[in-house]
Amino acid sequence: MNPLYDRLFGAHEGKSTPFLLLPSGDVLHHGDFLKMAAQFAHVVTHAGLQPGDRLAAQVEKSPQALALYAACVQAGVVFLPLNTAYTRDELKYFVENSGARLMVCDGADEDDLRPMAQSLAAQLVTLNGDGTGSLPHAAQTQPETFQTADRTEDDLAAFLYTSGTTGRSKGAMLTQANLLSNAETLVEHWRFTAQDVLIHALPIFHTHGLFVATNVTLLAGGAMIFLPKFDPDMIIARMPEATTMMGVPTFYTRLLEEARFDRDLARHMRLFISGSAPLLAETHIRFEDRTGHRILERYGMTETNMSTSNPYEGERRAGTVGFPLPGVELKVTDPDTGKELPRGEVGQIEVRGANVFKGYWQMPEKTAAELRADGFFITGDLGIQDADGYVTIVGRNKDLIISGGYNIYPKEIEMVLDAQPAVSESAVIGVPHKDYGETVVAVIVPQKDQTAATDQLLSACAEQLARFKHPRKIVTVDALPRNTMGKVQKNLLRETYKDLFVTA
Repeated sequence: MNPLYDRLFGAHEGKSTPFLLLPSGDVLHHGDFLKMAAQFAHVVTHAGLQPGDRLAAQVEKSPQALALYAACVQAGVVFLPLNTAYTRDELKYFVENSGARLMVCDGADEDDLRPMAQSLAAQLVTLNGDGTGSLPHAAQTQPETFQTADRTEDDLAAFLYTSGTTGRSKGAMLTQANLLSNAETLVEHWRFTAQDVLIHALPIFHTHGLFVATNVTLLAGGAMIFLPKFDPDMIIARMPEATTMMGVPTFYTRLLEEARFDRDLARHMRLFISGSAPLLAETHIRFEDRTGHRILERYGMTETNMSTSNPYEGERRAGTVGFPLPGVELKVTDPDTGKELPRGEVGQIEVRGANVFKGYWQMPEKTAAELRADGFFITGDLGIQDADGYVTIVGRNKDLIISGGYNIYPKEIEMVLDAQPAVSESAVIGVPHKDYGETVVAVIVPQKDQTAATDQLLSACAEQLARFKHPRKIVTVDALPRNTMGKVQKNLLRETYKDLFVTA
């Protein structure tokens, strides 16, 4: 018994129903996809991985990359997808912290990453965006069936690393039940069926593209137009084949820039869903005026998958993330006391349900600080629930930045900037951006009688940090605002620079 594999994948074994509709026009059917996954599972187990071992993958989006996820589920191996923008230093932390025994990377990175993998006693194989590499090569001679590993709902299925505001990234442990229960809820709540064809232009190293879009489609038995990345031309060309689309706000703002994206093109679509970053009310209005569709916005995070959603039937209120999903309890509490607050008051959002993760890998103190004994998870987001039950996210009681759906840890960027000779100190903040929800701004204080050259600071960031963490603007000031205790008042900085990209 393997609940996650049986429900998402096993139910499709031997079927010739379409699963992945590829940019080339080719179609990968469910049965053929699962044969590939079974061959990959053999390669993984022949490498010595046992159920419960971890596999780290930093690979480009492809059908083979998705089959690797299926292979891990079938073999009982914990899947750790990693952002393709992460640098070698960042990867080293994830592989070392997780204890991954096997790392899968792009062939172009093999020479650079092999010494690191060897130093951590991790094997290294390759998988390229075009489906080639040592992993698929080894899989070619393997059987097309695999004896599915026995797992329970409480067993771990995946790690996703999430940033905090102090300390290193934390490995959120997601169980089979966490992933399966959420997929079951979303299929029902969003009315997905085997007739649905989803436009999938999201990355698959993130919960949105992997555990929401893919798992929901698999559970429903539908198909995905599987695009390597967001490309307005490709989406517009393929939309007549689709019924649904999931995206981040950037997708929708970019589509609205295209005159070809109109009511006629979207007339047959059933549902547009947005998440991973706030969607501006202006975008809601423009989208509905243009297409006649009202985007359904929802709210979730790495540790919980999806927790709330605007209704499928009923009013979808711009600026809100809807109601708690069936099976999810949500309360707004006082950050200091943990006491539940009355409707209409702003406080920290806490959620409880089968969707909530098991804890942080090898971080019991962090787990205890954020996951209460009664099962409620303290999200770190500040919100309000109105008299009708709609939830609105109003901010965060942490300094975490979410840009284009990616979590960004300000301290990590500040450490890079502060290490530069011309910088006395820095403060990194997130400010509103119409495409990304938020974007990164670095506020720096130069050393006395020195000038901190922006291009040099950006170059330092480029060498040490993934691209999505790079400051979009660097502002120089004489001093950072501080309170009486000497703490930098980032709230004042956010207020000062909130309009930098409003009209961008």
